[in-house]
Amino acid sequence: MIPGPFTYHRPESVQEAVRLLGELGEEARPLAGGHSLIPMMKLRLATPEHLIDLHGIGDLKGISREGDHIVIRAMTTQHELLASDLIAASLPILHETALLIADPQVRYCGTIGGNVANGDPGNDMPGLMLTLDATYELQGPEGRRSVAAREFYQGAYFTALEPGEILTAVSVPVPPAGHGYAYEKLKRKIGDYATAAAAVVLTMDGGTVATCAIGLTNLSETALLAEEAAKAVIGTSLDDAALKRAADAARAIMAPAGDGRGPAEYRIHVGGIMVERALKRAAARIRAA
Repeated sequence: MIPGPFTYHRPESVQEAVRLLGELGEEARPLAGGHSLIPMMKLRLATPEHLIDLHGIGDLKGISREGDHIVIRAMTTQHELLASDLIAASLPILHETALLIADPQVRYCGTIGGNVANGDPGNDMPGLMLTLDATYELQGPEGRRSVAAREFYQGAYFTALEPGEILTAVSVPVPPAGHGYAYEKLKRKIGDYATAAAAVVLTMDGGTVATCAIGLTNLSETALLAEEAAKAVIGTSLDDAALKRAADAARAIMAPAGDGRGPAEYRIHVGGIMVERALKRAAARIRAA
């Protein structure tokens, strides 16, 4: 299918992009990797009159360490995440998750900014960013501001972005040395969205879980932070009873829609299994170190 007509803009700075968004209003959309927006335009589910291509903005590209945070600028692609030694050493779960996104062709073009800013509950990065307690850097007509990922998602395709704002960077605290991590994703085929997925980051002390965070993907209208599930394993050795409590607590907040990936009951069931698997694999990484 063919998108409707639109005017193409390619700004060279964040300020120019923000100005264009402000001037063109609701009929303008920023374009990052395009893997969510372009299909919607082809289906005429989105009909923007103006596309503002962010690829010409050098300040939106790159990965750096700033103190105890890794800063990933919005137009950094999934392929660049996978190629980064800094990501592999400091945020290995981000490397693991990026490798499970779609396929190589998509990863060469898809950006972290587009993945987290779109508000698509099927995207993999939002749930991971909740787990990692990331912060999003935004810039708009009123200047710059920071919003915690855990406060950013308001509903399917609804976020804390104000009119005229763009997401410019993702800032992620570096997890402590020796932490365990895992991203478990069930999907029908290569390139598909998750039927259900779970991210886990934890630490252990003396054989018991000291800290834990669990994020869920495509199991509600937004990514979810499973706080009660994480609490259920803290202080335990991740025995079978603790794993079951965590899975049950995670299932209690899931509200997926039934679709081609299966009915809601099935997706909730396998969502709990993804939580158990991710917890086990995260702990195994610590024990094997």
